[in-house]
Amino acid sequence: MSFTGKATYSAGANLPELAEDVSDLIGIVSPSETPLLNIIGDSLHEAVSTRHEWVEDSLLPNKDKINDSSFIDPLSDTDIDVANGNHFQIGDQVQVEGASELMLVTAVNGNTLNVVRGYAGTTPEALLDQTFLNILGNAALEGASKPQVRFTNRQRKSNTTQIFTASVEVSGSDLASRQIGLADEMDYQKQMRLRELLRDLENSMINGGQPVNSPQGSDSVRRTMRGIIPHLQSNIFHPSDPDFPAGDSLDEEKLSFVLRKIWESSNGNIDLIVVNGFQKRKINAFIQTNRSFDSNDQTFMDQVSRYESDFGMANVLVSRWVPQDAVLLLDSSRLSVMPMSGRHFHFKSLASGGDYECGQLIGEYTLELKNEQAHGIIRGLTTA
Repeated sequence: MSFTGKATYSAGANLPELAEDVSDLIGIVSPSETPLLNIIGDSLHEAVSTRHEWVEDSLLPNKDKINDSSFIDPLSDTDIDVANGNHFQIGDQVQVEGASELMLVTAVNGNTLNVVRGYAGTTPEALLDQTFLNILGNAALEGASKPQVRFTNRQRKSNTTQIFTASVEVSGSDLASRQIGLADEMDYQKQMRLRELLRDLENSMINGGQPVNSPQGSDSVRRTMRGIIPHLQSNIFHPSDPDFPAGDSLDEEKLSFVLRKIWESSNGNIDLIVVNGFQKRKINAFIQTNRSFDSNDQTFMDQVSRYESDFGMANVLVSRWVPQDAVLLLDSSRLSVMPMSGRHFHFKSLASGGDYECGQLIGEYTLELKNEQAHGIIRGLTTA
């Protein structure tokens, strides 16, 4: 039998060429989606240094805690010790949070305020240690000289860039071979590694930590960016907190409580609630008792994709990379994941040392999280 160049099951010139019955589609089961990156979108700016910095400022405080456990008569004492006396000035009208009594500050000596009790005809009420004292506003005297200058100091915040990289190498034979489900092996490997790097970028954006020593890295210290969770310091809520609603299972009361606390302490607009699958099911259960169907309904709907409260409208997002016991509450306008200038994900071809083609996917990114007080997190929720 003459050589035909065709692959056959057995000899015979009249036998058809065998072909495998394989669909030209490669199924990928590994988790690779990046919902938080997708909803935040591309940054408007690039980082121009491995240490990326931004500036934050705040208004002068208008509340402080009473820090006085030695009241002689809480109904008539006119001296009140507070945590930060520099928050107050003579002429401030103040009120204990939740009380009706008004007081007027007549002197500030260090952290001790001298006040007029029962100001404006109000009835004095018992003062309690560790309660908040709200500053309603200051009343200036007519014709008085200008008050002492008061201002806040702008603060420089920073994060470091992190290099994400993966190698690609394909032999000459693989490049020449006809592959099932793809046209170009090298291009396919690039796409696979890029998916992995994007997945890792989102995971690092949420959970990543920064080294305590040499955060900018060195030849022996890898440079890693600080993620969202390590950034948050002010609004961390836990079921064991004294004023947190009872229980460690997520419900509407707890979520509303946290949104209110963040609203009280900042002007952040929480528009993203990011949770894992378990806590998302808990949020879906908020409407369980109010859900109804009629006999013509053929679709069962059991999800909450947006949560509207007195403190704004928030999209509810599911991310695999949020810890099981956590709920992230974010103001997306203060979040940005940015590449270092000229270092967005790209492929760099490398010199081949043999019968193969090789290269490296590289990207360098950092997280800019402004005003961490505008965001919040619940930790320690039950996961069973």
